[in-house]
Order: sequence, then C-alpha cells, then structure tokens
Amino acid sequence: MKKLVILGAGESGAGVALLAKKNGCDVFVSDSGRIKDNYKALLNEKNIAWEEGSHDTERILSADEIMKSPGVPDTADIIKRIVDKGIPVVSEIEFCARYLHGRTICVTGSNGKTTTTTLIYEIMRRAGKAVALGGNIGKSLAMQLVAGNHDWYVLELSSFQLDNCYDFRADVAVLMNITPDHLDRYDFQMQHYVDSKMRIMQNQTPADTFIYWADDEHIPRELERRRRGETIAKPVLSSRAAKAGNPSLRPFVDADFERLGLEMHLFGNHNKRNALAAYYATLAAGVDESTVRQTIREFKGVEHRLEYVATKGGADYINDSKATNVDACRVALEAMTRPTVLIIGGTDKGNDYNVIIPLVKKNCRAVVFLGADNTKLHACFDRLGLPTADTRSMKDCVAACKTFAREGDAVLLSPCCASFDLFKNMEDRGEQFVNCVKEL
Repeated sequence: MKKLVILGAGESGAGVALLAKKNGCDVFVSDSGRIKDNYKALLNEKNIAWEEGSHDTERILSADEIMKSPGVPDTADIIKRIVDKGIPVVSEIEFCARYLHGRTICVTGSNGKTTTTTLIYEIMRRAGKAVALGGNIGKSLAMQLVAGNHDWYVLELSSFQLDNCYDFRADVAVLMNITPDHLDRYDFQMQHYVDSKMRIMQNQTPADTFIYWADDEHIPRELERRRRGETIAKPVLSSRAAKAGNPSLRPFVDADFERLGLEMHLFGNHNKRNALAAYYATLAAGVDESTVRQTIREFKGVEHRLEYVATKGGADYINDSKATNVDACRVALEAMTRPTVLIIGGTDKGNDYNVIIPLVKKNCRAVVFLGADNTKLHACFDRLGLPTADTRSMKDCVAACKTFAREGDAVLLSPCCASFDLFKNMEDRGEQFVNCVKEL
C-alpha cells in the first residue's frame, strides 16, 4: 500500500486525502498551522490520520510520495528535507490526473484566469455539457473527483499547482498572460515564474489545443524555445524539469474581438481578452458558436474583479480585490474613465510599482494606502504630489476615500498586493470593502 503524506490540509489537501483514501492509499495529513473544523470532520469521517501545529518529520520522511498543497513554499524546512531524501513531490492536479476520466479545459495566467475560467464554465454549462468547475476556484479538483465523474472539468490553475505537475495533460490549455507575480516564491527570478506558467502546455499533443494571447511579452519567445528543443529547468526546488509539449496553437490578439463581432456587458480591453480566450476554448471543446456568443454577451463577471458595489456621494465604489499584483491594478486603472481614488497595499510580493506610476499620475485624484506596513508605498507614490492617506483597517480606509472622492469619481480597491497582512484572504478583503461601503 502506497504511503502518501499530504502537506497542508486546506481545500486541496483535504480533497486529495479523501481521494487517496478512496483509492487505497495509506494517508497521513500534516499541517503546520491550524486545520479548519470542516476539514477535520471530513478527515475523521474517513479515519484519515492528521496532525496540526507541527510536522512529524520522521513520519513524513517515511512516505513513498508527498502531495504538497499550493500554499506550502519550497523554502519550508520540511520541503528541503523531503527533496534531500529524494521523495517525489506532486501537486494536487498531478495526483488527480491518475483518477481523472473526463476531459479538461485548464486556464492559467497572471491575470484574468478567474473571469475566463468562470465564463468558460458558464458556456459549457449552458451548452448542456456534464461539466464541473474547480482547481483554484470553487471546489478543488480532488473534491470534484470524490463527488463523482463529469465529462468535462474546467480548471483554474495557479503557478503553484503547475510547479509539481509532470504527467498531467490538458486537453485544452489557456494561458492568458505572464506578468510579474509571486516572485517571492521564485527566488525573485522572473524566468522561474515564466517557466512555471508555461508548464500548462506540458505533454500536450497536436490533438490538444494551446490558446494564448499573442501579444504577451513572454509567451511567443517561450514557445520558440520549446520548438528548438531547449531543456526547461525546474522552476522550484521540489519540481522537475518540464517535458515537451507539441499542441495545436490558437493565438489571439485584441483586434479579434471586433473582427469576430463579439459583444460583452463587461468593460475594458482585459475583458475582451478574457472573452476571446473563452470563445476559442469552448469552440475547441465542441460547443456551438451561437451558445458561445450569447453567453459572452450576457455574462455579468465575477465577484472581486472590477465589481460595482454602490454609488455613495455621487462616487462609484468598485471592488477589485482580486488585483493582487501590479499588472492587475494596471489593467483596472486603464479601464477607469474618470478621476479615481485608488486603494493600494497589503503584503508586497516583490512588486515594481513603477509600472503603474504614469497611470496613477494621469488618472488618480488620491491614493489611500491600506496595509500593515506602507513604507514602500510611500517611497514610491509620495513623489507624485497626490493626496494620500495611511490606513490599517478597511473601515478607516473607506472613510478616507469618502473624504477624497467627489461626485462623478470612482473609488477603486485594486491593491496590487496579497491580503494576508490585515485580512484572511482576498475574498475577506473584498467583502469587508463591500460592507464598509454599504454602511457609508
């Protein structure tokens, strides 16, 4: 019986534990933090051994294989010891591939993947496909497989999930873009992050489809490297070198939206790209074009991504809490057509804020910093001479925005940063923003 150790007992780890137990593995779950009560209940129900608050090193290092949850960094001491001992480390997606019988549409990218994944799922659902939504959105893939089988799985995949994928193959792969993000997890080496994202095309054959934005800074060059047969190094310590992929290519450019005569309720060029990716992905999956077009036209978007909240004092408040990197904030600022009060800040991931300086200078009336430590933000943005406020709670942040905003303005929460300094997660940050705005 294979001894599988799972590091991290969140949605991904708990799901793999249930799936592995169902398929006859000897499973042990270890989490250095606290395991949520609902996941403890699931593990206990299936008599799966678990620990929290520490790692039983001896038991972990006796495993045949390790499943590392996305939140566990390779800088963790236990990962270094696992690698030194030569124990294989896989991701949830890699493990699940062994028990996956349906076909997959997999979406990754620095920005736009949640909106695109949700839109693809909605198109597939409206087309009458037996489809499940999972990965980095909603239920984990493992939880979906435990629940039952589907013909199609639409999966949002993060770079962390792709890092430890080796044999998994996407039937349809979508790569939206590659811009700096999570560099703290990649030794602050952009190429490592790029190599991680490109793993989505790993193992693909000409019968599979790889859809990508052709004007991205990195993707065309990386495709050429792979055509030349270059060896692609592993992106992180626990990973392995990437295997080759040889899919059928379906590039798209912004002008395709007008050329195809697509219509969409959402605004901004970034949403046109999201729609194009969904259009080509679902056509590749065999959906009739009329269903694709109608769903794109009627799609209302997702929570926490340029989500209109309310109009207060004549100013529109917009929740873009999903903007956890600089490029996502750039996209949001480009979509603003009126003076904007920008809320920025959180856990910095090695951000270069100079990318958005011209847009802040051009479009913003004021900047409100929201973070436990706003030193880097002051150093970058104070030189613009805009009014600023330093806040460390959402209530104070929204109150500061109210003092700056004028009738006809936009107040935009687009933080550029992760949320873990002051909030549980990105969703918690967005929900607190919505609630505070509604109380104005």
